[in-house]
Amino acid sequence: MYSPDAPRLIAHLDMDAFYASVELLRYPELRGLPVVIGGGRRHQPELLPDGTRRFFRLRDYTGRGVITTSTYEARALGVFSAMGTMKAAALAPDAVLLPVDFDEYRKYSRLFKAAVREIAPCVEDRGIDEIYVDLSGLPGVHDDAGSAIGTRLKQAVKDATGLTCSIGITPNKLLSKLCSELDKPDGLTLLGFADIPARIWPLAARKVNGIGPKASEKLAGLGLHTIGDIAAADPVFLVEHFGANYGRWLHEASHGRDAREVVTYSEPVSISRETTFERDLHAVRDRATLSAIFTELCVELAGDLARKGYASKTIGIKLRFDDFKSVTRDLTLPAHTLDARTIRRAAGECLKRVDLTRRLRLLGVRAGALARLSDLVAPLAPEPAAASRAEEPSAHYGLPLFDLHGAD
Repeated sequence: MYSPDAPRLIAHLDMDAFYASVELLRYPELRGLPVVIGGGRRHQPELLPDGTRRFFRLRDYTGRGVITTSTYEARALGVFSAMGTMKAAALAPDAVLLPVDFDEYRKYSRLFKAAVREIAPCVEDRGIDEIYVDLSGLPGVHDDAGSAIGTRLKQAVKDATGLTCSIGITPNKLLSKLCSELDKPDGLTLLGFADIPARIWPLAARKVNGIGPKASEKLAGLGLHTIGDIAAADPVFLVEHFGANYGRWLHEASHGRDAREVVTYSEPVSISRETTFERDLHAVRDRATLSAIFTELCVELAGDLARKGYASKTIGIKLRFDDFKSVTRDLTLPAHTLDARTIRRAAGECLKRVDLTRRLRLLGVRAGALARLSDLVAPLAPEPAAASRAEEPSAHYGLPLFDLHGAD
């Protein structure tokens, strides 16, 4: 960990186009082509008699899905993550469409993180494809500002996974995250405070982690478009327009100041499951389909809680309608649970508080107010009957089908 007596050196390691890169290991014949990840099971490549594969193209896609990620070749055509698949098809009709395979991505995530921890054990996990690493206490790391250790980490990741990553090494987490993007793909960027004016200030304000779309729009309205613009602004001006806390943070962040430490473990705030439908579903006409999906999400959520060793006291739902408006509802239970039947019943109660006259395009179930099972005196474990039925997602546990409150 960081000692006040020595300067900090923090790395942010970000895998390059992670999901797409994993798929290219499986399908090397697609290297150099625009490839999009975001299809369903029906978009699985077809193995032909001659040993070659037939791949789906974006032009053949119909549905309401969104892009999970894309190769750099597809990005050059304007196709990025979170873009609607139909819109992506209009931009790059010849791009290859592959289904999402999260089991495979999690496997490679474990591999690259284990390889890093063999060299630098102080790691903060930030998701499936990125981590922070505190390099401060490693021998000789300050001799070359982290160049040698950065090269070593990149090679370890490549040896363990066959994949490339980009690393930013700076005095803090904020700058390192910015720098890991500067020289992608397969980049290694070293930066000190003296380099901020030349390399950081010209970047768009939205590049800073913590400046979202709304803040970016407000900054632009005030004539502050780049990080350097914010750095040049009077701190009093920032506080007047953004409030004391966020205004002061904007000033500090624009000057590259960040005292956060690398945290090796943090408790999850919530665990959720959700799905976007390929066509909008109606609470009446698609009642059976919605009910089966709803129950399956609750079963999967209960399984996630059990695997991770948590129980939940607050169950919530998330709905997105065909007009893209979203609503959430929550219910606090009298005791923590990880029982699928209890989760399904609580989620159903939440559903009764929503007007379901519009068609649905997304449905999700969330478990919040989490507690570790080991910390609970008598956690409510899944009942044997529920456990036996967990393998039947279509079972409704004797509960009513998808609630039709407010629907006609």
